[in-house]
Amino acid sequence: MNQVYTVTQVNSYIKNMFVRDYVLNNIYLKGEVSNCKYHTSGHIYFTLKDDKGQMACVMFAGQRSGLKFQLKEGQSIIALGQISVYERDGKYQLYAKEIVLDGSGILYQKYEQLRAELEQEGLFDPSIKKTLPLFPKKIGIVTARTGAALQDMINISTRRNPYVQLILYPAQVQGDGAAVTIAAGIKRLDSMGVDIIIAGRGGGSIEDLWAFNEEVVARAIYHCKTPVISAVGHETDVTIADFVADLRAPTPSAAAELAVPDIRGIFYELENMNRSLNRNMERQMNLARNELKQLLMRLEYASPIYQVRQKRQQLIDIEQNLNRFLKQTITRKRHSMEIYAEKLDGLSPLKKLSKGYSFVLNQENKVINRLEKTAIGEQINISVTDGDIKATVNEIVKKDRT
Repeated sequence: MNQVYTVTQVNSYIKNMFVRDYVLNNIYLKGEVSNCKYHTSGHIYFTLKDDKGQMACVMFAGQRSGLKFQLKEGQSIIALGQISVYERDGKYQLYAKEIVLDGSGILYQKYEQLRAELEQEGLFDPSIKKTLPLFPKKIGIVTARTGAALQDMINISTRRNPYVQLILYPAQVQGDGAAVTIAAGIKRLDSMGVDIIIAGRGGGSIEDLWAFNEEVVARAIYHCKTPVISAVGHETDVTIADFVADLRAPTPSAAAELAVPDIRGIFYELENMNRSLNRNMERQMNLARNELKQLLMRLEYASPIYQVRQKRQQLIDIEQNLNRFLKQTITRKRHSMEIYAEKLDGLSPLKKLSKGYSFVLNQENKVINRLEKTAIGEQINISVTDGDIKATVNEIVKKDRT
């Protein structure tokens, strides 16, 4: 029988083969992260895979100081380390010393680093964001001359308000030098005195949109005096320009809708305001007319002419009442006087005298109506209808008249 080896011996032999291999002791391994687990000890266990295979990997806690990002499922990474055998399980794995993001992952890492730096500087501060004017007259657009994004913005702006002037700065929005042309476009339009600047492009990969993640574009937006709308990619795409801009639009079409007010809605609102204003004016005019009528009446009542006319009418009424009162009084007094005259006539001594009676006075001009009021020899005066008779009392004869 040939020599028999234990499992441990074989695993140790294989491990020594890995250790002696220079390539496996310092190798860069590229793949997609899966089964990523952060252990409580601080170690990170994960698997690197591609479309045809996979390999177990570990990064011990002592090596994590060089890891600048959170390792997550699905990330494409490049790991530097040593491939060796774990003798207990008879499995080989990568012992990672450094890990960097691969391709778009590296861009994402640069994106996060720049975003953190600019945020720390205050470029994203909400308090410095400028407000968009309600009714812009000129809108500057920084985007590619050709492309659906520009045509969408033109169509929407024309539909919403054909009187708004659009000024295009044709910029390179992808590839080397794109960020410089975008920043130059923002500065140029800012110097032209436009009311709003829209900087953006259609959707794409992170590489396609990378120009809007460059620091030169971010600082051009930050120093721009004109309000800037960032309109990059689709709704899920977020760039550094979105954080710095005064307003972020999820798409270029949405940016046009945010920048250009719908003139039809404005006209409709103006019509409503006009109707409301007319109603209010009519109501106010009616109130003013009524108040004016009341004031005119008060003025008429308080005017000297009206007062003279009123006093004159009052005097006429008083005069008529007085005349009526006088007539009534005279009539009443006349009637009373006629009654008194009848009575007086009935009591008139002359009337009595005309019937044969006479009126006798003694020397003291006192009426003698009884015998004791005269004496024999006294001179008396006897009044008859047509004169007086002077006589002397010769005799007094008393008679009983009862």
